[in-house]
Amino acid sequence: MTKKQKNVLWRIIISFVLLAALMACGHLGMFGALAGTWALLPAYAVPYLIIGYDIIYKALRNIKNGQIFDENFLMMLATFGAFGVKEYSEAAAVMLFYQVGELFQSYAVGKSRQSIAAMMDICPEYANVEQDGEVVQVDPDDVEVGSVIVVKPGERIPLDGVVEEGESYIDTAALTGESVPRKVSAGKEIFSGCVNGSGTLKIRTTKEFDDSTVAKILELVENASSKKAKTEKFITKFARYYTPAVTISAVLLAFVPPFVLGGGFGEWIQRACTFLVISCPCALVISVPLGFFGGIGAASRMGVLVKGGNYLEAVAEVKTIVFDKTGTLTKGEFKVTEILPSEQKAGGSKERRDGRSRELLELAALGEGYSNHPIAVSIREAYEEQGGKPDMDRVSEAKEIAGYGICVRVDNKEVLLGNEKLMEREQIAYQSVAGVGTVVYAACEKRYLGALVISDVVKEGAAEAIRDMKKAGVRKCVMLTGDRREAAEAAAAALGIDEVHAELLPGDKVSIVETLLDGQRGKEKLAFAGDGINDAPVLSRADIGIAMGSMGSDAAIEAADVVLMDDDVRKIAAVMRCAGKTLGIVRQNIVFALGIKALVLILGAFGMANMWEAVFADVGVAVIAIMNSMRALKTE
Repeated sequence: MTKKQKNVLWRIIISFVLLAALMACGHLGMFGALAGTWALLPAYAVPYLIIGYDIIYKALRNIKNGQIFDENFLMMLATFGAFGVKEYSEAAAVMLFYQVGELFQSYAVGKSRQSIAAMMDICPEYANVEQDGEVVQVDPDDVEVGSVIVVKPGERIPLDGVVEEGESYIDTAALTGESVPRKVSAGKEIFSGCVNGSGTLKIRTTKEFDDSTVAKILELVENASSKKAKTEKFITKFARYYTPAVTISAVLLAFVPPFVLGGGFGEWIQRACTFLVISCPCALVISVPLGFFGGIGAASRMGVLVKGGNYLEAVAEVKTIVFDKTGTLTKGEFKVTEILPSEQKAGGSKERRDGRSRELLELAALGEGYSNHPIAVSIREAYEEQGGKPDMDRVSEAKEIAGYGICVRVDNKEVLLGNEKLMEREQIAYQSVAGVGTVVYAACEKRYLGALVISDVVKEGAAEAIRDMKKAGVRKCVMLTGDRREAAEAAAAALGIDEVHAELLPGDKVSIVETLLDGQRGKEKLAFAGDGINDAPVLSRADIGIAMGSMGSDAAIEAADVVLMDDDVRKIAAVMRCAGKTLGIVRQNIVFALGIKALVLILGAFGMANMWEAVFADVGVAVIAIMNSMRALKTE
């Protein structure tokens, strides 16, 4: 419990003891002739003010600021009315139980914030910068790109970078939800927010703090609560009109019947006060946002960042999921599996054929020397495995042709590297290569040289993820890729994908998603999962954009609504189940709260419910709804 919560608890205990003592005295007839008179008002005012002074203060302050109709005003008006008809014990009891409900609410919110707060704790307080052979502690904001920082065992990594020296295991649980530490060594990329294990690491920073992984995560977390779900917005709007409506109804109930039906005002004022207590919208106003907050917290514990309650609500309604292939469903770890010189170049002895293959690989390695694309990296790695090292001084005028490949000059000769469409566009006679994998065709001075076959590996658990998504309610899984049709269809068959679109240009993905969106029915939502820079427009266009947070580009993460911090597509189904559970809990709270309140309101208006039933309809319903909302915090 926080200090504030403990203070409220003590006030509740003191007020309860005093009120119980006064009620016991009244029951035993110890007040004598004072019973039912104004003389007892000061005595009951003591426990009332001990527990309710802050509510009265808030109500008066809000009235001063023009915000009259809220739960504080309702409680003040109802209890003052109860005092007015000399129902002192009921007035004090109502305020007491209201504060009990508020304490439950405060505690529940605190519990739901714990997982989010754990995310906020990933912010590093300092960075150890190596300067002139000495290690100096500085603010992470002051560290420039390219600086060498030292991370000691047990310290949190303050900035993104590449390990220059050292070997260790790092705890990535705060970012990814993954409990198994990850081994890092020289040359490995490393992300801020993780905790270093047993070894000292020297890291050369690659990003400023504002652009680092931890900064982006904190920004996502801070903004999540501001994006309300449709249900939350409805409840907010409902409360805005509901509260003045019931206040006016209570006033009419207090004063109209005595004039129309005759009789005293006391009984009808008491009914009006009961009516006000019952009508307090606490259960809805508190429990619905708490439910969504709990769902976001549960997702964060799984290593999934949901940027707002509106996106969590939409995830529960997803019926179509569209995937990018490379880096999303596959590892993006490419290997050169075949080197195929052109038939004109491949004849002769084995030594001659091997020489041609090496020349083709060397030319491809030079042409892809400036690219960070996984396919380019795999070609360079294959060349280096054969003992080669690309001499980039031989390369000039490198130019990427989006959707086709790359054009460079090697030894002042034009070299083209790309797909079949590039060969056709440049009117180069080539030999089509069949088989599974990505094929890179090469040509020099418009003459076909051969092709390289690069194969990707399907992610572990990707097929399981597709099956789980369908169990969670997804009807159609679609894969979009710029890869060759043969490779795409082979991957789709292994994964259980329903529909494949291959050999796409960057702009084609948006068009296909637009077509799929047009085919959605009613409230059905479409999600897109991707990781590359070229996926950002599609992530923004889809109803729900899901980005890979570990290997994904900054542009993709920025455009997405949901971020998988460890790139595990199996968590899509998990967050869908979490969203469905959260939405179910929220709907249960709405039906329960409105149903009970409507029933007790009718009974109260006809004098069949007193203040004690009103307390249950207000505080009791709120506490039950809050406890139900806390179920959203639990992960599978």
